[in-house]
Amino acid sequence: MSDRDNLSEQTRRLYAEMIDSLDEELEMELDDARLDALTGAAGEGDTDIDRRIYFRELLRLQGELVKLQDWVVHKKLKIVVLFEGRDAAGKGGAIKRITQRLNPRVCRVAALPAPNDRERTQWYFQRYVSHLPAGGEMVLFDRSWYNRAGVERVMGFCTPDEYEEFFRSVTEFEKMLVRSGIILIKYWFSISDEEQNRRFLARVHDPLKQWKLSPMDLESRRRWEAYTKAKEEMIERSHIPEARWWVVEGVDKKRARLNCIQHLLEQVPYGEVEHPSIVLPEREHHPDYIRQPLPGDMFVPSKY
Repeated sequence: MSDRDNLSEQTRRLYAEMIDSLDEELEMELDDARLDALTGAAGEGDTDIDRRIYFRELLRLQGELVKLQDWVVHKKLKIVVLFEGRDAAGKGGAIKRITQRLNPRVCRVAALPAPNDRERTQWYFQRYVSHLPAGGEMVLFDRSWYNRAGVERVMGFCTPDEYEEFFRSVTEFEKMLVRSGIILIKYWFSISDEEQNRRFLARVHDPLKQWKLSPMDLESRRRWEAYTKAKEEMIERSHIPEARWWVVEGVDKKRARLNCIQHLLEQVPYGEVEHPSIVLPEREHHPDYIRQPLPGDMFVPSKY
């Protein structure tokens, strides 16, 4: 094979690798489209943003997120981003797009389960503290300590005294985090009554998504108004200059993702980090090395 042919083959494989990376996002988008088809509706706020514009902007923003990641590591920044909102509001989809191209050792997701018996006896914020970032890390909380102001309040999982103590503590807790050098950003994903109903129906009829509908989710649907009141009180009592709330209009999922990522980037001034040029070293070749064959029954059958 000539050098030209070898270069052409490498270019082809690099291109194929890029397309494979894009396919990952396309698979998720096709998944969204399939859910829409199951309910026979596009959603009240879905304005069908041009797919080319969406992908172009998403990839551009993800490129900026990589730059932000480099800056976070370079400057040893500590970033905490809270994602709150009703069930099916689009928090998970936004988090997936943020983390999709990032190093999980730098940007990680904390999605805590319900507290166990031991954790229920701890200081309320204690189990969240262990997930806070060190220098050079970003942590995205897929739901957070605001569970007490939402689901615990509405479902009666906390007492009125515990609820009031939460609000006496949460603003001081967040001020303390900010004083310690943590950049704290709080997002509330907002959707309408009708849109949540449509997304729940899509999950009901989709065997690949039914696992997302827990009994708690179904009960939250019934208690829509109670959750609305709890959300309004939560924002009123915890919206402080040091850690303010930002509302993401989430009815149109694609626009919500783009808007959230763009806004997140604007919250942290960052610059380019210079990296040395990368040169792949020549692989060592030893004429006495013979690669040992593996038994055929060790290989996964090639059915595709």
